[in-house]
This record gives sequence, structure tokens and C-alpha cells, in this order.
Amino acid sequence: MGFDTYMSYLHHEKMAGQSLNAAILTLSDTRDKASDKSGKIIKDLLVKAKHKLIDYQIVKEDRDKIKNALLKAINSKEIEAVITNGGTGIGQRDNTIEVVKSLVEKELEGFGEIFRLISYRQIGSAAIMSRAMAGVCKNKLIICLPGSSKAVKLAMERIVIPQLAHMVWEIKR
Repeated sequence: MGFDTYMSYLHHEKMAGQSLNAAILTLSDTRDKASDKSGKIIKDLLVKAKHKLIDYQIVKEDRDKIKNALLKAINSKEIEAVITNGGTGIGQRDNTIEVVKSLVEKELEGFGEIFRLISYRQIGSAAIMSRAMAGVCKNKLIICLPGSSKAVKLAMERIVIPQLAHMVWEIKR
């Protein structure tokens, strides 16, 4: 990376600011707020990074319920980013990606690619079963993470928290 490119990148990260408003949607047929370890990890890491949690819900793995919860979050004037967890695998009830892809206007293919790369380094070839993704809908960022607490922690620490404010800033500018 050339010096000018590097300086431009640093300028963008600085301009992105530090804080934004987020929503968490845990997509699960079995979890509730007391047993939602992945949602708690997302919440704790967002708050630690000085972001504000506007909404947190547990949503059953039903396409219509997922779509309605996503649309509510996306249409909120307060929410700038929606982070989901669960429903990104290849099981019959894993419908998150199909619903999100029906809504997104721009997909951030690199998000899923990088997530699967760093997952591969942790868990090996089983990483191919993750369909984690990110995209933009109505100028809102949507990030879809697996339901596994280990995968959520990995994605949040290595990808989401370092780039969340920057991604939202790029969408809004």
C-alpha cells in the first residue's frame, strides 16, 4: 500500500467517528435472553467499543418473522447497523441469509470471505458451512453472524468492531 493510499485509509477511519446506534437480532428457535450467549457477546463488545444498543430481540427462525424484525430495524431512524446471529448454516431452519439477501441492495462479499478465512484458521474445513455475510439496505448496515459463541467472538473482535464505524460512515457519506 502506497503512502497516499495508507493516509487516505487512516483519514477515513478517523472521520468515521467512534459511536453508532446498533440493533442485535438473535435468530433462534431455542434461545431466550437468559441463554443467548452470542447476543450477550455482541452486546458487550458493542458497548465496550462505545456503541449504543438501541434494540435487542430474540426472533424465531421463521422467514416472515426474520424479515419483519429486519425491516423494523432497518426502517428505524435511530438504528445505523443491525447485527444478527444464528441461521447462517446449511440446516433446514437456517433461513437468515435468504431473507437478508432478498433485502440487501449491496453485498459486502469480502466480509464473508474474510470471516471464513479466519474461521478456517480456527476450525479447519468446517468453515465452508458458514454463510456469514454483510450488506447494505436502505443505507443501513446488516451483518449476519453464525450462532456459535466462538464464531461470534471471532467475528466481532477481528472484523466487526475494528471496521463497524468505518463501514457505517462510508454508507452515510
